Order: sequence, then structure tokens, then C-alpha cells
Amino acid sequence: MDGGAAAILERLGVSSRIVGTAAPDFFKAFSGNERAKLSAIPVLDRGQGNAEAVIAAKPDLVVGISAYSFGGFGGTPTVEQLAKAGAQSLVACKGSAPVKDLSATTGFIRQVAKAFGVEQRGDELITQLTASIGRPATTAPVRTLALSAPPAAGQPVTAQGGAGLANGIITLAGGSNIAQDSGQDFAGLSAEEVVTRDPQAIVVVSGFSRGSEAELLASIRSSPVLAGTTAVKEGRFAVVPQSILLSPSVLNGDAVAMIAAVLRKPAA
Repeated sequence: MDGGAAAILERLGVSSRIVGTAAPDFFKAFSGNERAKLSAIPVLDRGQGNAEAVIAAKPDLVVGISAYSFGGFGGTPTVEQLAKAGAQSLVACKGSAPVKDLSATTGFIRQVAKAFGVEQRGDELITQLTASIGRPATTAPVRTLALSAPPAAGQPVTAQGGAGLANGIITLAGGSNIAQDSGQDFAGLSAEEVVTRDPQAIVVVSGFSRGSEAELLASIRSSPVLAGTTAVKEGRFAVVPQSILLSPSVLNGDAVAMIAAVLRKPAA
């Protein structure tokens, strides 16, 4: 259904069985030969997966990294629609909040590997992914805020909450998400709460803004709401693509490394 799922199938060695994908923007986080292989997969819809286009491809199985891919995003097919068309559905399941690890990703890889009869390749991929994360931080967790847009004046600060995969990635990187107590994918914090909780680092989630990553970073860095935080004063920012931070991906380990590098660096 989406580029993230397609990348998992490619790593499992079953890309020849993909009739098409949606959301090819997920491929931007890849490089080299792997990016070329992924770019060769037929694109059914450049958006989230138009129901008519997906059904017209006559898949036996539709794989998605998010439940939103199945009727949650406008125009995407529901599980019921796919079943009526003769296609089964396989979607990554969320864990309980707060998420502390990559269980959602490793569990999904196992599900997909089993569906395609390549369980050993699945185990090997999981081993590679977990090995890429490295050792957990031994220092005190760094207070971290993750957001995809600058706070709007007079509005709650929309941040990544404790129920999303981002919380697990931040935790593995050595951080402590200041909004993880929300128990939801997203949290709304008042400006006062942000100041009180005082993030020492900010994860800038790219991929939603129409502007460049540099423009997004600049707008968040210059936000009056965040001006008094330790993160802004010390210049600790990590820009991470949403495609490898918010949902299961073979590059989740890269997201951990990108954040960990910022959390461990001296103040600017």
C-alpha cells in the first residue's frame, strides 16, 4: 500500500511480487542501489493509496505500515472494500503506550515474513535492524520534544505523544519525550507546559511541511514559544524524516542514530 511497506518487502527479497505501491515519498530516505530498486516499483498512486487504483491492480494481499492506510486517509480502501475485491489486508499493529522500543516494527516484519514464507529472512532483517541501534545510552535521559511545525501563537503545541513509534525511537536514542504522558499519538501542550518541562533537545519531524527542511528548522528554532528552552539555547536539534520516525521502517535504526548523535553532542 505504501513505500514503507514496499521497502520491507524489498529487504525480505520478495519485491518481485509487488504489483504496485502508493506514497513513493517514503523512498526519499533511501539512497544508492536500494533507492534505485525501490524507484522501479510501479506507483499506483503518488498519494496515500487511491481505492480505485489499488483495487484495479488486483492484489491478493495489501500490506500497509499504518491502519490509516486502510480507510483512515481520504480515498484509501477499507479492509472491507479490499476483502470484497478478493484481497487480504496486513497492517502493522500498535503497541501499548508509552512505546519504548521498536516492537511495532519487528513484529510487523515477522508478520510480513510469515505471510510470504520467508521467516528466516525476517529474522535476519530484524537482527540487522536491532544491531544498527547500538548500545543504549548510559547517561540520564535527555528531555526531548518532537514536533513537525512551529508552535502557533495562542494555540497548543502539537507534539509527538507516547503512543507513537517516535516515542520508542526517542527512548532508544537516549531521550525522554516530554509529551509521552499523553498516551496518544499526538499531544497538545500549552506554552507554559513546554517551558516548565524545558526540552533539552528538539526533534524536527520533516516531510509534512511544503518548505525545505532548512526552512522548517529555522521556523521552529525562531519560535517565541521555544525561545527560553534549553534546546534552543544550546542548539540541539535533530531533523528526521517522518517516514522513518513515525511508522515501521527498515530505517528506524537510522532515526535512532540521528537523534542519538544530537542528544550526545556538547551544547552549541
